[in-house]
Amino acid sequence: MRRLILLRHAKSDRSPGVADRDRPLNPRGRRTAPVVGAHLAEAGLRPDLALVSTAVRTRETWDAMAAALGNPETRWQPEIYEAPAHRILGVIKAAPDGAAVVIVVGHNPGLGDLAAALAGEGPRAARDRLALEFPTAAYAVIDFDTAHWSDVAPGRGRLERFARPRDINPDLGG
Repeated sequence: MRRLILLRHAKSDRSPGVADRDRPLNPRGRRTAPVVGAHLAEAGLRPDLALVSTAVRTRETWDAMAAALGNPETRWQPEIYEAPAHRILGVIKAAPDGAAVVIVVGHNPGLGDLAAALAGEGPRAARDRLALEFPTAAYAVIDFDTAHWSDVAPGRGRLERFARPRDINPDLGG
């Protein structure tokens, strides 16, 4: 079995004159990211490998979570930045099979589109909600009955969980 966690970066700043790739987390994002990381750890969702976009906001999100998740191996993946679903899937398919649980920290709309495409099974209400929104700092956990990441494909996963920050703590919003 393979377990994939797709995590959208936490809320970021939109200051004028700052390039999109260089946008940092805003105060809400800096508060939310460690709470979501702790929630993942408490739920036993500890990845063996993290594949993280190289944008500042994704790196800051991951940096705020990594310790709570046991500091797994991290690979900075420039090809995830602003990528469509099929390109993110290509990065996942290339993950080493020695990593049973992989987390991808990326961006919308590609990440949300990929989550919706991969989740062929699972609770209908959660899949419907996932198809409608994938807010900042939300995550989806999708399981695949396969021994190889290269076999992960649209419609072949089971959505085990979809959580938004406000599901974890209503004060977080998002």
